[in-house]
Amino acid sequence: MKEVLDYLKATGTFYLATNEEDQPRVRPFGAVCEFEGKLYIATNNKKPVFEQMIKNPKVEISCMSKGTWLRLEAEAIQDDRTEARAAMIEDNKASLSKMYSADDGIFEVLYLKNATASIFSFTGDPKVIKF
Repeated sequence: MKEVLDYLKATGTFYLATNEEDQPRVRPFGAVCEFEGKLYIATNNKKPVFEQMIKNPKVEISCMSKGTWLRLEAEAIQDDRTEARAAMIEDNKASLSKMYSADDGIFEVLYLKNATASIFSFTGDPKVIKF
């Protein structure tokens, strides 16, 4: 999982795909952290993406860096603990602390469960990481 976390942080922006009815939805994300041995992402509960993940927790993440790319399949599971939200803000101060607080009623964090990440390149076999 650490390799996947480091990869996502290094890219700065990764793209999260959800499903809304029969239509895929993709948008940029940037905040990610490790908390209690799990990989977390964050969003706002007023956004459609949050509702989409609650309704159907299956997500995919994709990003690219220096000639390689990562695809990650997982289930996004809401964690409503203040400690989890505080850890996300602490690890992403520059981007999140101006928009959210751990108990503002709109900031949400979700951890990735049953995750399979594949790191691809043009020159070798993919590296598969499960967590």
